[in-house]
Amino acid sequence: MLAFIIRRVGQSVLVLLIVGLVAFSMFRFVGDPIDNMLGQERTIEDVERLRTQLGLDQPFPVQYFKFLEGAVQGNFGVSFRQGRPVAEIILERAPATLELAFVSGLFAIVLGIALGVFTAIRRDGIVANVIMASSLIGVSLPTFLIGILLIYLFSVELGWLPSFGRGETVPIGSWWTTGFLTESGLKALILPSITLGLYQMTLIMRLVRSEMLEVLRQDYIRFARARGLKGRVINFRHALKNTMVPVITVIGLQLGSIIAFAIITETVFQWPGVGLLFINAIQFVDIPVMAAYLMLISVMFVGINLIVDILYAFIDPRLRVAA
Repeated sequence: MLAFIIRRVGQSVLVLLIVGLVAFSMFRFVGDPIDNMLGQERTIEDVERLRTQLGLDQPFPVQYFKFLEGAVQGNFGVSFRQGRPVAEIILERAPATLELAFVSGLFAIVLGIALGVFTAIRRDGIVANVIMASSLIGVSLPTFLIGILLIYLFSVELGWLPSFGRGETVPIGSWWTTGFLTESGLKALILPSITLGLYQMTLIMRLVRSEMLEVLRQDYIRFARARGLKGRVINFRHALKNTMVPVITVIGLQLGSIIAFAIITETVFQWPGVGLLFINAIQFVDIPVMAAYLMLISVMFVGINLIVDILYAFIDPRLRVAA
């Protein structure tokens, strides 16, 4: 088991190095940040001085290894646009994105598993068929369109919920701010959370239903019924447990994608998170912010996949023996 974990950690480190190299290489073709930082009356001397000050005159391998060295220490450099440490800027925006991702992930997992189990057990019922037909909306419509439709319905027409912003927040500690403790903050979370989690919820629901139906056809389920076990015990203790192995993989990937693809939702709702920060960084060619964002997203994806691999061994005894 220990060798299995060490091998997975080594693979994760290699993936992060490759992702960092690809991301840092792509940013060289985005544009020249000097053009956005200096005005029209700049001179050649001003350009060269600023380029030297930012370290952009050094060879690419030197810039990349300096970035990795600083990233390991939590130092991602200084923002070209704001002139502040990138780590400080991301810490200010991280609570908004993490709270949005948490609520969206909770919505997707709880509702997705519950509806998946219900539609599998009641597969011939009218309600289950209506739910499956409605789930095509979450799979088919793009995220930004879902967000716009929700804003039009609940903000413009009904006026129940705010259409943008995070609402009132309360500071907790030195850098964390939360909207969970205020009424406006909770209201502001509803629409973007549904928008961000709807696709993941429908995907999890359809996967749980498919796997559940497959498990319910197995021989050991028939034997359990023949022994006279209650339907609740069969469905939740035997069938659902064996259904969760492939579902956990998808849940892990979708939790990572919730944070990565929060960019669209944060842009639609003007949510002050790291996704909106990344969009603004692209417009101003703020390379340190873009590189730090992609590296953090990569760390989250790799970390979640590592946790999923380890959870496999605890859920499926066969994988534990193989590990």
